[in-house]
Amino acid sequence: MLIKHLDRAGLTHENGLDAQRLLPWSELNAPFEGSWCVIRPGTASTAHSHHEYEIFIALRGEAFLEADGERVPFSAGDIVHFPPHHEHRVVNDSDADFEMYSVWWDAEMSDRFTRRHAREA
Repeated sequence: MLIKHLDRAGLTHENGLDAQRLLPWSELNAPFEGSWCVIRPGTASTAHSHHEYEIFIALRGEAFLEADGERVPFSAGDIVHFPPHHEHRVVNDSDADFEMYSVWWDAEMSDRFTRRHAREA
């Protein structure tokens, strides 16, 4: 068993939120990357789009997702998928931290995973 621990005191402020990149992880062959994210009260992540597919998994608190002209509630236990090139952001209007995990992938990450897997098999 391998464990990579979250360092809450060492989160990096980027894209309007505080985060720790937990993947890639050299000991883990995965076809995706991921990050623990905290959106502080009264703040929002930076609106952005990219070529990767992405999911957010809400872990603690309540926020709103803004994407494609919509604003919808997003709270602990929810999961959302963003296709490539769709602008999105998370808005935390509450008075508590909102925590989520973000996972993203693309064809190149999948190809690298497949090549590493074939070498290890």
